[in-house]
Amino acid sequence: MSASTPKTLPTSGPKSILDICHPLSAEESVRTPSPDVGNTTGSIGEKDLSLPNGTPVDTSSPASSSSLLNRLQLDDDLDGETRDLFVTVDDPKKHVSTMETYITYRVSTKTTRVEFDLPEYSFRRRYQDFDWLRIKLEETQPTHLIPPLPEKFVMKGVVDRFSEEFVEVRRKALDKFLKRVADHPVLSFNEHFNVFLSAKDLNAYKKQGLALLTKMGESVKYVTGGYKLRGRPLEFAAMGDYLDVFTQKLGTIDRIAQRIIKEQTEYLVELREYGPVYSSWAGFESSLQEPLEGVSGCVANCAGALEELTEDMNDDFLPVLKEYVLYIESMKTVLKKRDQVQAEYEGKLEAVAFRKEERTATPTDVEKCQDRAECFNADLKADWDRWQNNKRQDFRQLLTGTADKNIQYYEKCLAAWESIIPLLQDRQENTKTETS
Repeated sequence: MSASTPKTLPTSGPKSILDICHPLSAEESVRTPSPDVGNTTGSIGEKDLSLPNGTPVDTSSPASSSSLLNRLQLDDDLDGETRDLFVTVDDPKKHVSTMETYITYRVSTKTTRVEFDLPEYSFRRRYQDFDWLRIKLEETQPTHLIPPLPEKFVMKGVVDRFSEEFVEVRRKALDKFLKRVADHPVLSFNEHFNVFLSAKDLNAYKKQGLALLTKMGESVKYVTGGYKLRGRPLEFAAMGDYLDVFTQKLGTIDRIAQRIIKEQTEYLVELREYGPVYSSWAGFESSLQEPLEGVSGCVANCAGALEELTEDMNDDFLPVLKEYVLYIESMKTVLKKRDQVQAEYEGKLEAVAFRKEERTATPTDVEKCQDRAECFNADLKADWDRWQNNKRQDFRQLLTGTADKNIQYYEKCLAAWESIIPLLQDRQENTKTETS
């Protein structure tokens, strides 16, 4: 995080919400419907550098590897699919009343689907509305993997949930959640998703509750009577094993990344104290004033680059890790539901065998249960493949972006230090001239 004090969102107070212009509302005005990891171009290389004496710092290099993302083409992009539903989340605003304080986000929708009455919608939603949607998706689509939401609760005193930085990270996560649902071939047609996007007031729908569960949803709710599953099929057992290993790897990466950020933040504090020392020294050394001021400027530029690199890790790198930790939990939940349906099917088969009745055909209820199990397996495998494809894209973009930002950071530091070499060389030539 930035070493500076977090900025807070403007409050609505007595004003109308429409009259309040949030500083984030102008950002990312154009969005693509596909999930993204964040702004991968970085801002480190975009600022012009100069030393205190006005000498410009050139960060370009003939052999530079900057803008790596601009040259990398991903060969497994999902954008080849035909899209007829586009959703974005932006413009967070803070609302203050006598009862509570909360944040709303603007949800904008554009579509050509006949299920919608209008081609465009724009409504404000708060976090609990997103949470309601996800619960409804889980209830009505139990065979599918539901994308995760960012966690609702934060530790008080550790994170200010109304700070601009926190709200922006959450906005990105909510935007990604809706984009993943909108891109799903089944979830995007869910009636509750339609309501979330097109209804002016969700409260009436929330009070209705779940009027009718699908047959699959009802079957998943049933308790299997204590029947113990014989064992997952190998392909689903392999999924469970993969998720366990993936959880461990992400946990280790997250722990080390947190430590790196902590060390970078501490190093940044040292750099902020280190640079001014050279400036104060220059005041006592007229003959060395120019090179000392140059060193001070270099340290300041390096400190600024490090601060931006640390912010990028906090705002772009860590949230992706956290999202996939939550994704793993969602996938494990779906696997457990699949096991429940399989256990129900196996239990009915054993019950029929135990009765030892002569039957010319399989009982109807057993056949229906078998159909439900096969449907669950097919849906889960399709979502698994889609999730793996999304994961591959997300992490390739994340790691490439991380590499690009680190390259830009070191290029900026290198260019800053190289720029003071002429000052030192000029000083050396002047010294020779004076002594000759």
